[in-house]
Amino acid sequence: MNAALAAAIGVVMVAGALQSGAPAIAHEYADVNGVKLHYARAGKGPLIVFLHGFPEFWYEWKHQLAEFSTDHTAVAPDMRGYNLSSKPSELSEYAVPKLADDVRALASELLKAAGGERFTLVAHDWGGVVAWVFAALHPEMLDRLVIVNAPHPTIFSRLLRDDPAQQKASGYMLLFRGPQAEETLSANGYAMLTSMVLGGGLKNGTVTDADTQMYVDAWSQPGALTGGLNYYRAAAIGPPAPGDAARPANNLNGLETVVPKLTVKRIPDGTHWVVREQAPEVNRLIREFLAQP
Repeated sequence: MNAALAAAIGVVMVAGALQSGAPAIAHEYADVNGVKLHYARAGKGPLIVFLHGFPEFWYEWKHQLAEFSTDHTAVAPDMRGYNLSSKPSELSEYAVPKLADDVRALASELLKAAGGERFTLVAHDWGGVVAWVFAALHPEMLDRLVIVNAPHPTIFSRLLRDDPAQQKASGYMLLFRGPQAEETLSANGYAMLTSMVLGGGLKNGTVTDADTQMYVDAWSQPGALTGGLNYYRAAAIGPPAPGDAARPANNLNGLETVVPKLTVKRIPDGTHWVVREQAPEVNRLIREFLAQP
């Protein structure tokens, strides 16, 4: 299916390749909003922040960190519950407003260091859900917003209520919210997650064995799989499934009515994992978008 990207305060979608000579990645922590967030940072200049989805972590954005660190302060955090960041035990700690406030608090700290008052936010999947809410709550902090394969909450809520196709496509949420989710997804060395998230990349060569080990290590962090699943459990409604089959194209229908300044870019044959699988094109589209007046 086509992968799509929407722009509101300025929103676009893209993917890019690693560049030799790109600034080295530093791994740092920030104590914000009652949690400790790990993040990868590279480069200098205007701030650009990348938010991952489920079941990714900062490493999803390795190609974008390499590309945009050449002229930005590029930052990709592990969101709360994931990898090396804090993993609160209470389900209420994963409510979307708290996740959006993590972004506000972290970005405020980063802006102090990088300079400036506004930043560009790029987000995929669950990160995109959080980014939509952040943009609604804190538009004054954003220069541009880039959403990759994450429906607007207003559109998605309507489809969940009225569209049988979307209701069927979102049936995966029953598994992800259920008590057996961790056992099912971690069985046989995370075989299901590996196939779901990395299978396409392993086939086309955009994912290496070393990449796979990075993901398994991140999923194996104590409490990390539960932390990611708690996003689904804490939400009143869910995001699209990890795969475009669960995000029918009609999630874009009517988006212009809720996003005043909207640009939509489609990548033919792009999957839900277009950030990794078609990184050069994703990066090209983001660059093109950022260059717009």
